Amino acid sequence: MSTQAVTGVIVDSWATQSRVRNAILVMGLTGFTALAAQVSIPLPFTPVPLTLQTFAVLAGAAALGAERAVIAQVLYITLAVAGVPVLAGGASGHEVVVGATGGYLIGFVLASYVVGRISSNGASTKSGKTALAFLAGSVLIYALGAPWLAFTTGNTITWAVVNGVVPFLVGDLIKAVAAGAVLPLAWKITKSK
Repeated sequence: MSTQAVTGVIVDSWATQSRVRNAILVMGLTGFTALAAQVSIPLPFTPVPLTLQTFAVLAGAAALGAERAVIAQVLYITLAVAGVPVLAGGASGHEVVVGATGGYLIGFVLASYVVGRISSNGASTKSGKTALAFLAGSVLIYALGAPWLAFTTGNTITWAVVNGVVPFLVGDLIKAVAAGAVLPLAWKITKSK
């Protein structure tokens, strides 16, 4: 890769832009998020399952950019509200979306915007910056998810952090490191063609 600063996101380096291509990318990220949600491990002490959703959300934002990633997550939530079984464990419906994990879902939208913006400034070309973008996205998801979890369950914010944040920190660190390895490698492969 040249020493020239890279801007934009990786999918913008693949081919020319078109509305059809962008629609396919958005639907692909929506589908990837839904698929990642099905990799779900319920935890007995919290209504928040362990899933691969955050990896899909944040990797998608880093690869597709803010606008497409936000649209993909809004579409994901809309499908869930409409009754399509896209949430963890095949759940869906308005009650589930505004339930205990609803804050995390809204956090997906905000994190998609922030990670997509950071990545469009070239962060996804470097391992450390990619990992930091993922960590920033995770913090935003938790910042919306934990208070909503406390509110909907009638528990304290301390309970929500202990049960809705702490159990997921190691997994999020692993996802950030994985993204820090994969996305810069994808950039190198793209630039070598």
